[in-house]
Amino acid sequence: MGARRLSSLLARSFATSALVQGRSSALGRNRAFSSAVAVEELVKPQVQIDHTQLLINGQFVDAASGKTFQTLDPRSGEVISEVAEGDTEDVNRAVSAARKAFDEGPWPKMSAYERSKILYRFADLLEKHNDEIATIESWDTGKPYEQSASAEIPMVVRIMRYYAGWADKIHGLVVPADGPHHVQVLHEPIGVAGQIIPWNFPLLMYSWKVGPALACGNTIVLKTAEQTPLSALYASRLLLEAGLPPGVLNIVSGFGQTAGAALASHMDVDKLAFTGSTATGKIVLGLAAKSNLKPVTLELGGKSPFIIMDDADIDEAVELAHFALFFNQGQCCCAGSRTFVHERVYDEFVEKAKARALKRVVGDPFKSGVEQGPQIDTEQFEKVMRYIKAGLESGATLESGGDKLGDKGFFIQPTVFSNVQDGSPIATDEIFGPVQTISKFNDIDEVTRRANATNYGLAAGVFTKNLDTANTLTRALKAGTVWINCYDVFDAAIPFGGYKLSGIGREKGIYSLHNYLQVKAVVTSLKNPAWL
Repeated sequence: MGARRLSSLLARSFATSALVQGRSSALGRNRAFSSAVAVEELVKPQVQIDHTQLLINGQFVDAASGKTFQTLDPRSGEVISEVAEGDTEDVNRAVSAARKAFDEGPWPKMSAYERSKILYRFADLLEKHNDEIATIESWDTGKPYEQSASAEIPMVVRIMRYYAGWADKIHGLVVPADGPHHVQVLHEPIGVAGQIIPWNFPLLMYSWKVGPALACGNTIVLKTAEQTPLSALYASRLLLEAGLPPGVLNIVSGFGQTAGAALASHMDVDKLAFTGSTATGKIVLGLAAKSNLKPVTLELGGKSPFIIMDDADIDEAVELAHFALFFNQGQCCCAGSRTFVHERVYDEFVEKAKARALKRVVGDPFKSGVEQGPQIDTEQFEKVMRYIKAGLESGATLESGGDKLGDKGFFIQPTVFSNVQDGSPIATDEIFGPVQTISKFNDIDEVTRRANATNYGLAAGVFTKNLDTANTLTRALKAGTVWINCYDVFDAAIPFGGYKLSGIGREKGIYSLHNYLQVKAVVTSLKNPAWL
């Protein structure tokens, strides 16, 4: 699967599913706001949860303490499974296994071509088990099954094939010197990589980190988010089946304060990669610095502007801005969460954005045509509801939503605020939920200044027909990604990362390989060289 916009994939899958079910989307949308649709008659996921232990040295094992924790179904708050709760002792076991696999095992010593074949086999197995993995992912996260099956898992497959292709193309350089010396620059695997992934896109973030690290010949200890441990364990079993040697990839499920802190501060971890909130990222960076000063890649939070100019096709702009914010229940680090609309088209945009939000299909993510499932857990649900209250108190106009949906699970109505002031908490803070904020602007200089007036700099969107306007904003916006007349385009080759408090470094593309390679210069004296 080549580069495709998530929105086009999802729109296609929704339309197909609605036809199969023989019902109109209008009927589904009219029913979606009732509590009954949100929580009644939940679909029973047709998948067996077999892997709930830690993966250490090629074996699924219990935590050393014997403790477990519950992973919950966000649709209902009910228990899906008990999962092994790793802590410091388990991280130590996993790092020891990874260190032995790197220092003594076959993985870094086998040819890059052999490593690539294992990664290609892994991608084939992921593709073969697409539906089971998508079911696990949606059950654990609450995201629509059609999103998981039609977009996210195929993207995971694409990422793994991309890095499988890179494995035997990583090479060093020969550089000239000002004298009789032969100079080689070697690109070596960095060693044991510690990786911590988030709960909003568990398996996608797994692929962004595991793919390049393995392609470069490293070994890994990966900590899953405590809310969503299941898909990484299932996928890692397939990686073993593909031929990955024991100890090369180790998975520790557990909590940030214990397992995460132990991994970040471990003296025998050579590299750390973290995706999550900015607040936690600061802690992770501090622990890495205080231990062995390991290099750290951080992909953190955002408060991304989505700018609609006065020449935009308003219907298209409304749909794209809606997708940019509400995708994945709004639980997306690069969500277009600050919608800036030119004053000439502001009123029309607000009315149509409100109408689109009211039509958004909310309900059981395993039901056909559902666009929005529940938030991940009670903590996130309550956080979003607090921000909705703060928006009302700040004087913003509530156009739609603003309340929970149903009396079971963590469902929230798609919420739209207009007349949002820049200093309001809903305009400055990362909400991570289905809350769209709409503000008015007058000209390009004003919107550039306001868009950049944030501590974040992960992404931005611009909707315009004017090439000069697009070029001006592209260069002026302080963000790691700027999407022009599109949003959430995540090709495997496109680097992703942020400015300012949105992180350090880049993931995906060739840039991610740099995170997992050490550079070594080898200088050899030449005696009577024929040439220099």
